[in-house]
Amino acid sequence: MYGFINTCLKSLVVEKYGEEIWEKLRVQTGVEDTFLTFEVYRDEITMQLIDKACKILDVPPDMVLKQFGEYFFEFCKRSGYDHMLRTLGGNLYEFIENLDALHSYLSLSYQKMNAPSFRVEKNGDGSMHLHYYSDRRGLCHIVPGIIGAAALDFFNIEISMEIVNQTEEEERTGKKEHIVFLVTQKPVFSYKRRNRFSTSPQYLSSSGTQLEKQLNKEDLDRAMNKIRDKTNLLSPCPVKKSHWETIRGIVTIGKGRLLRAFDPVYPKTLWIDPKTFCNGLPFHIVFDEELKVKQAGISIQKIVPGLQTMGIRLNQYFSIVRPEVKFTISSVQKFINSQFVFRTKREMMPESWKQRPMLELRGQMIWMESVQCMLYLCSPLLRTLHELEERHMHIADIAPHDVTRDLILLNQQRLAEMELSSQLERKKEELRILSKHLEEEKKKTEALLYAMLPKHVANQLKEGKRVEAGEFKECTILFSDVVTFTNICAQCEPIQIVLMLNEMYLRFDRLTTVHDVYKVETIGDAYMVVGGVPVPVSTHAERVANFALGMIIAAKDIKNPVSGCPIQIRVGIHTGPVLAGVVGEKMPRYCLFGDTVNIASRMESHGVPNKIHLSANVYQCLKHKNFEMMERGEIDVKGKGKMHTYFLVQNTTATENEIMGRSVRAPDVSHKSAQLFQECRADEFQKLYPQDIQPNSNEELLPIIAMKYADTNIEEKNETRTKDLAVRTFDAESYASLQGDQLSDKEPHPHHMQGRSRPAAETPRIRNIRSNFCTML
Repeated sequence: MYGFINTCLKSLVVEKYGEEIWEKLRVQTGVEDTFLTFEVYRDEITMQLIDKACKILDVPPDMVLKQFGEYFFEFCKRSGYDHMLRTLGGNLYEFIENLDALHSYLSLSYQKMNAPSFRVEKNGDGSMHLHYYSDRRGLCHIVPGIIGAAALDFFNIEISMEIVNQTEEEERTGKKEHIVFLVTQKPVFSYKRRNRFSTSPQYLSSSGTQLEKQLNKEDLDRAMNKIRDKTNLLSPCPVKKSHWETIRGIVTIGKGRLLRAFDPVYPKTLWIDPKTFCNGLPFHIVFDEELKVKQAGISIQKIVPGLQTMGIRLNQYFSIVRPEVKFTISSVQKFINSQFVFRTKREMMPESWKQRPMLELRGQMIWMESVQCMLYLCSPLLRTLHELEERHMHIADIAPHDVTRDLILLNQQRLAEMELSSQLERKKEELRILSKHLEEEKKKTEALLYAMLPKHVANQLKEGKRVEAGEFKECTILFSDVVTFTNICAQCEPIQIVLMLNEMYLRFDRLTTVHDVYKVETIGDAYMVVGGVPVPVSTHAERVANFALGMIIAAKDIKNPVSGCPIQIRVGIHTGPVLAGVVGEKMPRYCLFGDTVNIASRMESHGVPNKIHLSANVYQCLKHKNFEMMERGEIDVKGKGKMHTYFLVQNTTATENEIMGRSVRAPDVSHKSAQLFQECRADEFQKLYPQDIQPNSNEELLPIIAMKYADTNIEEKNETRTKDLAVRTFDAESYASLQGDQLSDKEPHPHHMQGRSRPAAETPRIRNIRSNFCTML
């Protein structure tokens, strides 16, 4: 089928049921999202779409097909075929009778179209029998939808169609499925539609019976009386009028409406000689019941020289292409209302002509009862000027009155337009695919950018705007590092250090998503996190505290590559104001400045292994928040003097699974996938480093369950407000005042980790190993 059919089916599903249903249907059938109008697709694609649609929508196939038929009619009208369909016939019988002619015309453009065939018969009770022939089985229920929609829209009648017979056709050489529908029609005029349709040409030409019903008997009598009165006034003696004068008078008085059925007039003798007839109709054949040729036009004699020998059988020189029936007089009479397409037989042509394409003739059959012969009035079936040249024919061979001359010229232009339209459609589809890929790459780029910078900051930088520094009145900052990291680096190979840090940071990064805190930076074994920046939240201290508890739990699963025991980490937390902004242009980073950063670093450096060291500010924020804390007392903090600090012990209400963002029961599929991934990685590294640490566990592959907080529901609103956050730009003096005693500290520190000192027990170590390298493995 052409892509036009599949496009209509997609449009129906999207319009009636939504994009989600179509996407689900498309994925299940494995088809592409867009179909080219002039591209031919396998019938199985359409059948699969219909079958899956029935299952997804839980609707019987006959109802789906009928609904598709109704929608297909409207889709054709919207696609520019409205006027073409309206002019097929003045009533439903004529409309159905000319459907095959429409398909024959469309086949000039859609050359690979395999359309169904229709034949209609009138019954004495006003009903009709519609014969439907098709090569595609199982689609007959589309017909009631199409015919019903056309009857209601064009002729304002409702019809009911039921299958009365379903057989395999034996008289046809193709389109084996033969369905017979009983069509019953009932007028359903409303007042307004009756007025509109009563003057429409479709309704006027419906039939003589309908015309007599429309004009009541009183109007007819009144018109006839006026005719008599007018005749009596004009002539004292009644004069007998001719038949045509009476008709003219009725049409004049009736204001253009025929008051009775048309009655044709035939001459007593045929005023044309056989020679003129054969010249005037150069493409015609007369044959009898035995298919013997009695007469042929001059052009068809020229193309098929054998027809000059009268008495030969027609089926010796021609085969029937459409309708696909056997070449017998009974089959021809049965489908006499259909267009017949004949094709010349190659073996009967002269030897020098056998290399040419065979000529096809298209026309109608007329049975002449008086002479018991069949008249075939036809024209050459040619689509383009190229086909005309291939058959060594010229425009002059076609009669001047034959519209085939104009059709060839017009169709040549139409085919060129179709080819251009098809190319544009292909380019459009290529651009759509490229746009889709570009959008996917854009999402990847944005995800990478948002991992490095806050979203609102990244968006401002993308728009070329200057990002001003912003002051946050209160936030909570966390620092952590690995105990005896210098000794571990001295005794291990670099790859082992990278693997250990990568496994640890992957777990920590997962926890940032669970508790929605912002990861500022990692340098070597140091990990810095902030809560309440860049999106201000009231539960920043709780989030960072739970994150710290999760870090202690996660670190227990990370093995020391030297001793094989779990590594130990120190964690320090402090709450206070900070100044946040973007530093640098080549590799811009979102950095934090202020005394809060310095104190948080001091809490970590003066901490205890596997303990979470809290300042007094953090304690005040958490003391009524379901956290268990232990007082450490006063300690001497470098650069700050005596400070009262605490240790965070546990969250008294949250479980370990909630803190770690794990579901209570992980899916089996994820567990198996993670286990397989774990085994594969273990095998790879075991070959190189038999005594090394184990690769990452499967926890990073499990789904992340975000922990709920009191302000979780308003975080999205805060995030949108962050762009409009009122920020202050500080000069050098105010910036220096924020640094406090950090500027007087002589130790060199990173610009966003001022005053971060190491414990006296450890020697300085190089911090040039970044977790970013881990992803390159």
